[in-house]
Amino acid sequence: MQKYKILAVTLARGGSRSIKKKNLALINGKPLIYYTIKEALKSKLITRYIVSTDDYKIRKVSKKYGAEVPFLRPKKLSTSKASAVSADAHALNWVEKNEGTKYDFFVELMATNPLKTHKDIDKVLKKLIKLKADSVIGVIKVDDHHPLRIKKIVNGKIVNFSKNLKEIPETHRQQLRPKAYIRNGSIYAVKRDLIAKRKRYGTKNSIPYIMDSNKSINIDTKIDLIIAKQLLKKR
Repeated sequence: MQKYKILAVTLARGGSRSIKKKNLALINGKPLIYYTIKEALKSKLITRYIVSTDDYKIRKVSKKYGAEVPFLRPKKLSTSKASAVSADAHALNWVEKNEGTKYDFFVELMATNPLKTHKDIDKVLKKLIKLKADSVIGVIKVDDHHPLRIKKIVNGKIVNFSKNLKEIPETHRQQLRPKAYIRNGSIYAVKRDLIAKRKRYGTKNSIPYIMDSNKSINIDTKIDLIIAKQLLKKR
């Protein structure tokens, strides 16, 4: 595994609609981004780890905890409408151009998912390499929000969301088939060339890494911060 060059990036823009300066929000006395930096630096497979941000304070805090922040991300790639994969491609291009080297794999580690561990990161990377996948991404199984249970309202009436999704009334959630999964947004490990083409997943050779619900909390609201605080205390 060590023969491969793996670039890891955490995207951490300064703007946030739900929680002001979310990436710096304190959880048990540490900023949110700290938890991802700490685990990334423990990885045995990552060759280089950087934080991509447009914010001077995030840059300062990230460097304090050991992350490299070699550039400030352009504002056009730091808006709420800018795609994550565009920012990933920018980071990859910047590092390769300034290093004069080419990486084999790319892994995005989301700061808003503080409960992933370095073991998760390395397991995802090993799976990506050994199975020769295009990408391996973190997912979580859904029960209460299974596609068969999702409805829409038409003319004031509850109807199935799609003609192909018909729920059998009174079916217990444990009986719903096939099992359904959703991206939890924590880890995206991808072949380098796929990121250059601005893709993280969606090919025929994209593979899941199933994660526990306790590791899949995604910080979007203040309630999420409270939940994460308690889960990190237990850890």
